[in-house]
Amino acid sequence: MTTALIPGSFDPPTNGHLDVIERCEGLFDEIIVAIILNPSKQPLFTEADRTEMLKAMTARWDNVSIGSFGGLLVDYAEEVGADVIVKGLRAVTDFDYELQMSQMNRALSGIDTFFVATSPEYGYLSSSLVKEVSQYGGAVDGLVPEMVASALKERFA
Repeated sequence: MTTALIPGSFDPPTNGHLDVIERCEGLFDEIIVAIILNPSKQPLFTEADRTEMLKAMTARWDNVSIGSFGGLLVDYAEEVGADVIVKGLRAVTDFDYELQMSQMNRALSGIDTFFVATSPEYGYLSSSLVKEVSQYGGAVDGLVPEMVASALKERFA
């Protein structure tokens, strides 16, 4: 049984995140989607909000669970028994950073990282862009699930 760990801030979760999770769902026996808790960042949505959104977005899959962690990713991976880390890539710039991180994680713990290229329609999509568009009243329909779009409208009302 192979357990994959998909970490991210998911602030907010987007259709690009969902795309990566959905594609991994068919490749791995168990998937843990893990919200990174970074004390140096002030998220728009609380950990509880993001957990609720991700649970709703992934409810159709029995092998997907949601968690959260602070500290080193490799420590959390060991704690939950993850065999691999999965990172979605949108562009070459993502790859440069993520390659360094994957090499560090492997040096620290021996865990491998699998890279999943996002589907072309989500190649430009990021949580930061979604928040910015929403903050200025732009439509984010089609970029995020409906419940996330509603939550964004509520935040920026």
